[in-house]
Amino acid sequence: MIITGGKYKGRKVLAPDEKITRPTLSKVRMGVFNTLFSILGEFEDKTFLDVFGGSGIMGLEALSRGFNDVLVFEKNPKAAQIIKKNYAALGLTPNLKIGDSLKLIQKLDKNYDVIYIDPPYMSGIYENTFDKIKSDAIIIAEHSEDIDTSSLTLIKEKNYGGKRVSFLKKY
Repeated sequence: MIITGGKYKGRKVLAPDEKITRPTLSKVRMGVFNTLFSILGEFEDKTFLDVFGGSGIMGLEALSRGFNDVLVFEKNPKAAQIIKKNYAALGLTPNLKIGDSLKLIQKLDKNYDVIYIDPPYMSGIYENTFDKIKSDAIIIAEHSEDIDTSSLTLIKEKNYGGKRVSFLKKY
């Protein structure tokens, strides 16, 4: 995988074993950040939370594009090690919390401007995650199946073949 934009554009990123994670495709990452820019404008002084980190690519894309604070949650210790390696390759130290994302999100002591949610597909975890979010962040959910977003306002939805990306807000 390669970072698609910003100051680290073109830098390679390791991906964990595909049995552990499902990395977000480059065209989806580019689309997410282009759409996010149209919603938020500049990213500097903005914060980004990746609830299911995987390789850490979404957090790295956010940092590369100017987000000043990125937090990543990851449950799998092997994936967490890959995240650490990917950040180290860029001379960065990740703000990484290892553990159950649903428990970690409840313990947040800070609001984030953007919360990215891409759990294992067909896990039924989206709605539980939405319920745990206490802030008025832009919530980005990458999904393949229909998810219940009735507790949120849909800002925009993009389709990428079998993947959908929903931009949501809690009001």
